[in-house]
Order: sequence, then C-alpha cells, then structure tokens
Amino acid sequence: MNQENVIATLTVAVPAARVFTVLADPTTHSAIDGTGWVQEPVDRAPLTEVGQVFRMDMYHANHPDGDYQVVNKVQVLDPPRAIGWLTGQDKGDGDLEFGGWIWRYDLAPLGPSETEVTLTYDWSAVPQFIRERGIQFPPFGPEHLANSLRHLAELAAPAPRPSSPSADTTAD
Repeated sequence: MNQENVIATLTVAVPAARVFTVLADPTTHSAIDGTGWVQEPVDRAPLTEVGQVFRMDMYHANHPDGDYQVVNKVQVLDPPRAIGWLTGQDKGDGDLEFGGWIWRYDLAPLGPSETEVTLTYDWSAVPQFIRERGIQFPPFGPEHLANSLRHLAELAAPAPRPSSPSADTTAD
C-alpha cells in the first residue's frame, strides 16, 4: 500500500472474458465485496459503457444512517482487459457527487484459461473538502482487496460438471 492507493493481485484459473463478465454484472458485486458493506444493486443492468451510472445499496455499522446508497459511474471499460468506476452519492436534488476514489480491475490473460487480476482502490483524486470531512482512506484494511479477489475467483470459476453415474455392470 502506498499513500494514495491499495493494490492486490491474484492469478485465477478462469479466462479473462469470464472474469470481465462477472465484474460487469452489478448483481455479483455484493458477493465479490470483501467487507460485507455492498448489499443489493439498485440498477441491475450489465455495465456496457463509460459514463454509465449504477447504484448499490450499502450497509456499514459506522455510517450515520447504517443503510445508505452509493452511486457509481463507469470510468474504464475495455473488455476483457479493464473495468473501473468512481463512487459517490446522489445529493438528493438529482446532482451526483463523486468523491474522487475509483475501483479498478485490470485483467491480464496468462493463457486461454488463466488470468492475472489486479484490483486497485485509488483515492489520489479525492478533493481536499472531502478529506476534511474526516473520512479515513482507505476506509478498510488492505486485506479487503485480497478477500474481494478470492470471492471473484470463486464466482468466476466454472461450475463443476456433475459426474456421470457409473454403469452397474454386475450381474445378479
């Protein structure tokens, strides 16, 4: 971890296109999240373009409201190599305010069925007025990113094929 971002990397036995598909689906984000804060997607449509906005219901015991909602705006979309979004809030008047922190996943294929996934949480663009609100960056420990990558690997892994029943060849 350096002063303005946290980075974790994991190699997964899954093709990059499959990993990207899981990341581009907001309905998987609560299962990927390593903190348990991400709850349900408000907007369930797959992420398909830069500038797309999607909202997520959240819960954090130390948040003033406990339950709250974040607004995310896709900043990076380069299938199947990279996806990332800024996180912010709806100010209640239709205006969206983004805090300057971004979640970004970079996918590097290591062959047809293996991908190196790098997750970066970068808060270097957080403006001073937000830093003065007393928000700690990052608001979680570095293990959160490693946990998220492990969850992503589990979600993206192909489902095991059911074994075929063995034929009973014994005679009565």
